[in-house]
Amino acid sequence: MNSSDGVDEMDVASLAEAYDLECKAAQGRDGRGELPDDVWKSYSAMANADGGVILLGVQEKPRGSFRALGLADVERVRKALWDNLHNRKQVSVNLLTEQDVDVVQIDDHMVLRVRVPRASRQQRPVHVGSNPFGGTYLRRYEGDYQADDEAVRRMVAERVEDSRDERVLKGYDFGDLDMDTVAAYRNRFAAVKPGHVWSDLPLPEFLERIGAFGKDREAGLSGLRLAGLLMFGRAEVICDALPHYMVDYQERPEPKADKRWIDRLVPDGSWSGNVYDFFRKVYLKLTVDLKVPFQLQAGQRIDDTPVHEALREALVNTLIHADFSGRVSVLVVKRPDMFGFRNPGLMRVPLEQAVIGGNSDCRNRRLQKMFQLVGYGDHAGSGLPKIYRNWAGEHWRRPVLHELREPEQTLMELRMSSLVPQDVLVELQNRLGESFTALPELARLALITASTEGVLNHARLRLIATDHPADITKMLASLVRDGLLTPQGTGRGMVYYLPWEPQAASMGFAAGETPLTPELNPLTPELNPLTPELNPLTPELNPLTPELNPITPEQPDSAPVAAPGPTVISDLTQMDSAELARLRALAAPVAERGRASPELVQQTVLALCADRYLGLRALAQLLGRNPDGVDLRKRILNPLVARKQLQRAYPNPNDPRQAYSASTTKSDA
Repeated sequence: MNSSDGVDEMDVASLAEAYDLECKAAQGRDGRGELPDDVWKSYSAMANADGGVILLGVQEKPRGSFRALGLADVERVRKALWDNLHNRKQVSVNLLTEQDVDVVQIDDHMVLRVRVPRASRQQRPVHVGSNPFGGTYLRRYEGDYQADDEAVRRMVAERVEDSRDERVLKGYDFGDLDMDTVAAYRNRFAAVKPGHVWSDLPLPEFLERIGAFGKDREAGLSGLRLAGLLMFGRAEVICDALPHYMVDYQERPEPKADKRWIDRLVPDGSWSGNVYDFFRKVYLKLTVDLKVPFQLQAGQRIDDTPVHEALREALVNTLIHADFSGRVSVLVVKRPDMFGFRNPGLMRVPLEQAVIGGNSDCRNRRLQKMFQLVGYGDHAGSGLPKIYRNWAGEHWRRPVLHELREPEQTLMELRMSSLVPQDVLVELQNRLGESFTALPELARLALITASTEGVLNHARLRLIATDHPADITKMLASLVRDGLLTPQGTGRGMVYYLPWEPQAASMGFAAGETPLTPELNPLTPELNPLTPELNPLTPELNPLTPELNPITPEQPDSAPVAAPGPTVISDLTQMDSAELARLRALAAPVAERGRASPELVQQTVLALCADRYLGLRALAQLLGRNPDGVDLRKRILNPLVARKQLQRAYPNPNDPRQAYSASTTKSDA
């Protein structure tokens, strides 16, 4: 949208799903418009994340429903915004230009649109007031939350330390290194750079030249750098300097979210546990069964392919960009259908810019240099583009690169499946018949992606389609109306599933988590625990806190606890036409009127749920209520459960699979 464009309601809905959007009524006491105080929390939170859009003069109530109120005196609000942006006692930095603040028209109302860009690493933390501790806000699930001191300190460290592995460690020496690892590195160096003058240097000088040892001239200290300890140290010593250090490789036997592995490598005392040995061992495991066509170059067989190169780049990138002070482990997963890579810490440059390449901001530059000296890792800013290019050369699905912000981590998924897998195409055609082939190309691509990856959202579709975000929003809404997709969440948190597939289907590292860039992982906290694949450590090795465990005690990964008998219907497409018509007739007194008394809605729900378990979304569709069902659950279903007139299929009230049946016991009311 350009500043001269009018914006209609569908455009606002499209913004909400495509970008981080905050709407504020901003009416003021006199109703003519006033800059709200809490706008600065949203400004700080968006700037510290991936940016976003703030609409002043638009009310979002209930969540996901937008209504333009307009600003009678829009210039007064705009002036107050600019005055405060230049007041360092109000906000730490002004990120906006004139083009970022403009007036748009929504339903004949004048609204002020503020585009908040992502702050650079050197500008974060962006905070309200003069103190970053207590004044820094983060964006979590479309809300603004005060950052804790640990998060603020991490942002400050990222700002002042261009390279996080540069630090010279006090009290560490040669005795803390694994000499077998050092010898293996020197052998590789001599093979890659035959005749290099460093090859014959004594060990201390060699380690100094490659950056493992160094001097802190300000402190007057010489010794082992953090990079040297990570690259060549022993795991138990590394943990003295970095208590959360953990590297983990797992090979999974099946293309699904299964906690079982057939091969695993963690620092268990049987090997050094350092970064270089982890790279050497894991790279061999990743590539051991890759097919290598017979090729000769200068009389020598070439055992390297674009897939080898992509995996090598992905593994090196994971290690050199890892924030080893973070709370999660480095994790590499190999499955029959994909390779997954996770490193603690967020991207230092925007995801879109990183994929294009040419602008590197490596977190561990000493590690990067040491890998490059032995032929691993590409030039600055070219690693990710090479991965994407090589994967595209195999005609496989576009890699998925995304961030999770709690705890901070970056994930890459390399799937070994075509953009339009033939088996998926056949299945959809068999299930939907001519209705599938009659769909527009974008809609077919959406269903194919949802089937292949298990889940879909607006951001993922934007990566693989060229359509305008507003057109993607309209298309997804039409698929929901036709019962071909089941939505979950609201706004930028909206994700979509195929109605006939379980929502816990494997679509990445594990069940329960979308592999999409949310903007990237947008489910609400209660619906989005860490995936088992990303929290795979045994209790004695698991550094994550209990609340980050993927399956809470109240939400077992099992079948419904309801007694056998009644049918569980999670989506209306599961029903035959006659039964569906009967339920629609029962729901008509509520669905056909805009407002209905709570008593009538409750009676209708009980009638619909007799002798069956109806899913929350199925109930919402029948009753003509908001598809996310949040309001229906809060105002109608929970009171009926409390009075024992309804019973849940699953013990956790917020289980995404939740369904309801009319209770056979008498009400306590």
